[in-house]
Amino acid sequence: MRRHWFAALPLCLVLSGSGLDHWEIIGPGGGGSQFYPTVSPHDPKHVLVACDMTGSYLTRDGGNSWRMFNLGAMTRFFAWDPHNPKVIYAGANALYRSSDGGVSWNRLYPPARDVTSIEMIDDSGVAAFVVNGNRQRITALAVDSTQSDILFAAFGRTLKVSQDTGATWQSLREFPSNIHRIWGNRVSLYVASEHSLDVMKDGKWHEVTTVPTPWTEIAGVPPVLYAIRDGAGAVSEDAGESWRNLELPGASGRFVTIAASNRHPDTVYASYDGLQIEGRMWFGVAKSTDFGRTWALVWKESDKAGSNIRDAWLTPTFGPGWSGRPLYLGVAPGDPDVCYATDMGRTMRTVDGGKTWDAVYSRRANGGWTSTGLNVTTSYGVHFDPFDPHRMFISYTDIGAFRSEDGGRSWATATNGVPNEWRNTTYWMEFDPEVRGRVWAAASWTHDLPRPKMWRETEVSTYRGGVMRSDDGGKTWHKSNTGMANAAITHILLDPSSPKGARTLFAAAFGKGVYRSEDDGRTWTSRNEGIAGDEPFAWRFSRSSDGGLYLVVARRSEDGSIGTASDGAIYYSADRAEHWKRVVLPEGVNGPNGLAADPLDPKRLYLAAWRRRVRTPDGGGGVYLSTDSGVSWKHVLRDDQHIYDVTPDLHDPRVLYACGFESSAWRSGGRGETWRRISGYNFKWGHRVVPDPLNPDLIYITTFGGSVWHGPAVGVPNSIEDGLRR
Repeated sequence: MRRHWFAALPLCLVLSGSGLDHWEIIGPGGGGSQFYPTVSPHDPKHVLVACDMTGSYLTRDGGNSWRMFNLGAMTRFFAWDPHNPKVIYAGANALYRSSDGGVSWNRLYPPARDVTSIEMIDDSGVAAFVVNGNRQRITALAVDSTQSDILFAAFGRTLKVSQDTGATWQSLREFPSNIHRIWGNRVSLYVASEHSLDVMKDGKWHEVTTVPTPWTEIAGVPPVLYAIRDGAGAVSEDAGESWRNLELPGASGRFVTIAASNRHPDTVYASYDGLQIEGRMWFGVAKSTDFGRTWALVWKESDKAGSNIRDAWLTPTFGPGWSGRPLYLGVAPGDPDVCYATDMGRTMRTVDGGKTWDAVYSRRANGGWTSTGLNVTTSYGVHFDPFDPHRMFISYTDIGAFRSEDGGRSWATATNGVPNEWRNTTYWMEFDPEVRGRVWAAASWTHDLPRPKMWRETEVSTYRGGVMRSDDGGKTWHKSNTGMANAAITHILLDPSSPKGARTLFAAAFGKGVYRSEDDGRTWTSRNEGIAGDEPFAWRFSRSSDGGLYLVVARRSEDGSIGTASDGAIYYSADRAEHWKRVVLPEGVNGPNGLAADPLDPKRLYLAAWRRRVRTPDGGGGVYLSTDSGVSWKHVLRDDQHIYDVTPDLHDPRVLYACGFESSAWRSGGRGETWRRISGYNFKWGHRVVPDPLNPDLIYITTFGGSVWHGPAVGVPNSIEDGLRR
């Protein structure tokens, strides 16, 4: 088991030799967009990073290991208290404060007393706090440079001040456009809004700079400010009174982001792309030590990796263009040689002023790779080779699939042979229980299904993918989809009663329905008789103990309507997909996401449902139970309205698990009648619980953006969690 610096902290990650009382996150690390690297002004080894998948990350050892914490939504800024190294602020769907260096977090604004309602009406299940009928969110924050209990915050276009560490707020000024950055104190305060830079001195406001094109980035500390707008860079050395254009070496280069060392304002780093030098286009990072007058290209890449870029697995696997130029930079306020860069899949670090850049999202382990704690990957399943207890796989979005040969301690890519146009996502794997090395995989170019954000913007006709087969335990793959249309394959199910060498397999094709193979996946035929619609969003299968087959069809609309052709559906087949019959959903439900049949009783069904986009507390989401094959249903879990899947325990079929998008996983020891939240797990967007086949006391939890969690099936008692669920 890996042990990081945060293992001793009084969190859910309480490690011991038993391996039964903590949570760890497994996988290769990285893999998704990372944002806003923010270095502590007190210690350059203390750094915060956010991502687009609700996780935030803190390191105390200069990026060698990270602790993920979750505040219920994407974090959009961090702010260190310049006077107290233990106080940190983070802005997500609310303003959070930590007073113990990031160990625990409490919601500072809006306080519970002011919240009139909490709305969760979008597909992401993110809570919006409503105060007096208005949704409230702080978009920028600054701690007074002279006094810790004075805070300045941007509420969109409104600037407010608190003189009691956020307990109460008073408005200072309304700006014509949204506020980006705030600096200073009550005597001298600078505010950068989208189109201007304003200063307040001795209570009087003065507009210093007006720009027709909004800033995309503004960095530094007055009087030295660096700015980017529409790909062009500029610097001011007199607090915005005058500006000088910044020019990169070469031609046609565009500034992407910029960051300066606040105590060494002459040193500035800028991310760039589209830079033409000697007939080639380059991207990377430029550095200046003379206020932007001259630049050195300290990170320079094109189709080949830069010689001073020491990446982990991403560049060797996908090439330097996959992650691309850094999206954000963070320079240590007290050490201009320390800079962190984040991009579409990585966090990179230099501690020598850009001479070398090292990956801090992943590290070498046993010939493969393992996460440092920076996990930003979407996973669907954890899959185990029945012939080798140490060989396991994670099916991922964006990075295909990864294989471990040592029980999850190290990982290597598992897409050798998968066509490039299918490599993006592996939705599922299915092993033959009697043939060593034989495994099928559901491959797709289209990711993030069944999330509506994908199909509402993409025509089904453009979906690509198919079934892959391996005969060497997933080391190499080849197509196995004759007779199957090019489609996003999202699930594969093997009929265990079919003969070895001529297995019956079922494949769910999103937008194309059901395919069946009766020759080990070599050839496929469409089996949609009885399924409504020309493009059924076939998503998941479930097989009951008597051989019955269930199909989950995802819904097409998230507008809150019900009773239309856009509704999701459940179908049942008693004849191996020759014919399908629709199962009546519970009243108010049109978003089925997963279905499980009780291993002890084929008539007992457990349904995972996604709420409709309505403002009522109960929007048809949660877990439903049927004891009569779906004729009638009982709502057994209402507390989580965005349930992704329900899973029976491998070791005790009376035990069930559920997981969803509301920072919770759930366990039922009573066959689904009652549920208890699994303490310690609180990643916002969860997918499904996968029981550990080697240890009945452990489970895996796959997530939408936090890789795979591994920990105790009953949770960790008395866990200190990062934020509030709601």
